[in-house]
Parts: sequence; C-alpha cells; structure tokens
Amino acid sequence: MPVKKVRNILSVMAVAVGLFAGASQSAMAAAVKVGYIPVLGSSALFVIDGEGWAKQAGIDLEPVRFTSGPQAIQALASGRIDAYVAGVVPLLQVRARGIDVKVVASGAIEELSVIARGPLAAGLDPAKPGGLTKEQVAERIATFTKTHGRKPKIATQPSGSVPDTVLRYWLQEKEGIDLSTVDIVGIDIDAAQQAFLAGAVDAAILREPALTTIKNRFSDTRVLATGHDLIPDQPGSVLAIVSPSSPDHAVWAGKLTSLFVKATTLLADHPDQAAPFVATALGGGLLKPAIIEQALKASSAQFVADPARIIPSVKILQDFQVKEGVLKKATPVDDLFDLQLWRQPAP
Repeated sequence: MPVKKVRNILSVMAVAVGLFAGASQSAMAAAVKVGYIPVLGSSALFVIDGEGWAKQAGIDLEPVRFTSGPQAIQALASGRIDAYVAGVVPLLQVRARGIDVKVVASGAIEELSVIARGPLAAGLDPAKPGGLTKEQVAERIATFTKTHGRKPKIATQPSGSVPDTVLRYWLQEKEGIDLSTVDIVGIDIDAAQQAFLAGAVDAAILREPALTTIKNRFSDTRVLATGHDLIPDQPGSVLAIVSPSSPDHAVWAGKLTSLFVKATTLLADHPDQAAPFVATALGGGLLKPAIIEQALKASSAQFVADPARIIPSVKILQDFQVKEGVLKKATPVDDLFDLQLWRQPAP
C-alpha cells in the first residue's frame, strides 16, 4: 500500500479516535447545578465558569440565579441544586432538618455594610466609613425619629437571611438599639437596592457591587457600619455542597472546591483579571465594567477561601437566631464544615 494512502488512513483514524474521546469525555462530564445570588461574594463561581475551568475538569457547570439566600436554600432542600454559593446562616436551618450539606470553602468575609443617605447620613465623614460608637448610633436614630416624626426605614433581605440576621445582631446586640425604634423592611436583593436608590428607605444593608454603584450615583451616601463593625470576620458567601461524600457527588466535589479556592485566590491577588467574568455575570449590560473592577479592587482583601476563618462568627449568629426564635435550637456548627476539601490542589 502506498505510503501516502497509509498516512491518510491513519489521519482519518486519529480524527475519529479524537472525536470519540471528546464525545466520551462530554458524556462523562458531571452535571452540577450551583445556586447563587448575584453579589460580588459569588465571584469565584463566575471566574470558574468564565475561565472554562469546570469544563476542563470534567464538570458540566450550570449556575442557577436566585434573588436571596432563602430562595436558594429552598431549592437546595428540595434537591433542585447540587451546590450553593450564598450566605452560610440559612444552611444551619437546612442541617437542622437533617439534610446533609457541607460548607467546603469560604468565598468572602465582611461583605455586608450598612449605608445611609439623606438625614440619617448627615454630618458623617465620607473618608471615615463606620466606626460610630453606641451613643452616636442611638442618638442618630433618635434625632431622625424626633425630626421626621417616623422611624428610620432600613432595607434588608427576608427573615432568616444573612443580611437580616447580621443587621438585627448589630443593632440589638452590639449597639444596644431597641429594634422597635427602627422599621426593618425585608425584601430581595434587587428590591433593597432599588428602594435605597429611589429614596424609599433611609438605609440599607448591602453588598458589592451595589455599594460601589450607589456611592458613584449619590455623593451623600455614607457608611454607618462597615462589615467589620457589624461583626469581625462576618461570614459572607460560601461554597456549600449537598452530600459531598456521596458516590454521585464525590466525583466532582473535590474538583469544584479546589477550583473555587483557585478562583478566590485570583480575586484576592489579581481582581483586574477576574473583572471581565464578574462583569458578564453581574452587569447584564446595566453595570459598567469599570464599576465592577472598582468594586473588586475595593473588596480584594475580603476574598478569603479558608472556611475555618468564619466558624466563630457563624456560631455567634446561630446563637443570636436561637435567641430570636428563628432557629429552634443550636446545632454543632463544626459539623456544617468540611475543612479538608479546600486544601486540595486545583485540577
């Protein structure tokens, strides 16, 4: 047989083998639905998806958007998603119901801040966010109520969510404020931001990129309390996986966790590289990429992957939820965490 013909046959065979291998790899890719809420703390998921890392690792990643942590929790509890990138506190309720879910990595800490504009923000120094004393917070609320004949309205997310729990903890436990002296409005993330922008509320507890967006639009916006003021090492977005050691999930749980840590490290060290992927996921054509990059750079120190970092603050918030009747009883917080998967090298 002529050499040229042999080469042609071999080339066709190589292409066929390649196509078969690609098809086999695609067929074997693990389909993973990951619920998330559209905040900067979910950025590691956007980087994984945008960089194509999941596909390279044999994971067919499907991000599923929710507008609040409790919504994502409902999907997780009903088996509609396999993993979750959102607040950690609602997961305590899920664990209490006997569902095997583990926090395998942290995405961000101290995400939430309380911002105000108008009379409630009057006189605050924009260069010195937060840092108010108990007396200053109490006086500001009392003065507002006396002057305007109503309680200040503060937007947050639904009861049981991380923002709602952190806001109430800060006001009641740290600042000694009687919650009856403020009007707390529980709505979803987008509605809370819109309510603040429209002046329908006087303050809100929000995360990036909403914080940067609002500050760029309204020069009178002030930070009443930073994430650190609210609670040191405040638990932010986490990666949680349902039954990570089960046969079906074990094939991808370690890979996804490692990629999440890799992406979190990129966000902390090189936020400019991550910005295009985050802008695509969060911008939706409405937010300028420059705003996203500004928010990422301002938050770079908050991107922390070590889940052990937030365990003490999670315990504090769980105890508060038990005290408030949101949870019937405390459960061992350590049992919610898997501290091994995040240490594995990325594939």
